[in-house]
Amino acid sequence: MLADLLADAGPDRPTLCAGWTTHDLVAHLVTRERVPYAGPGLVIPALHGLTERAERSTGRAHSFAELVEMFRAGPPLWNPARLRRFDDATNINEFYVHYADVDRAVPGFTPREVDPAVRERIWSALRLVGRTGYRQTTAEVVAERTDTHDRRVLRRGSPTVVIAGLPEELLLHAFGRRSAAQVELRGDPAAIASL
Repeated sequence: MLADLLADAGPDRPTLCAGWTTHDLVAHLVTRERVPYAGPGLVIPALHGLTERAERSTGRAHSFAELVEMFRAGPPLWNPARLRRFDDATNINEFYVHYADVDRAVPGFTPREVDPAVRERIWSALRLVGRTGYRQTTAEVVAERTDTHDRRVLRRGSPTVVIAGLPEELLLHAFGRRSAAQVELRGDPAAIASL
């Protein structure tokens, strides 16, 4: 689905990732799946420069069409993301967020319907993203689904902020796509501002 959207968008479309076009985005996706030494820089800020250099190198070495097809083919055989359990842990969130990065960068977008099974997988994986996405606040952050009203504590603290929306919208908010996420925030105004 993300590969199709990228192919349709072409290489020069802006994304929600500041300064990135769709070509930059697909180079990032291919690099994270195929260049093992670039992986640590995705989570360790001190190594981020290494990852950026690898992404630029990947982007220069392949045409946009080649990158899209490499991404569509999936990770190489040695990558644990080929297994569903690891795929859910590493890719379901990342791919949905990057889908939104392309889809929602265009004014007047309409959110696309999410498959119910994917929505459940996003909800299941949200806890880990929430821990890292709200680490800068001292507030308790509670995610509330607007379709089922289930709740999940993403971060403990005080006072409490409730973020209400569909799981995919909650994911976008937790992933830092605050302006693109269609959520409702409830709670102490100062705590909300700290998110």
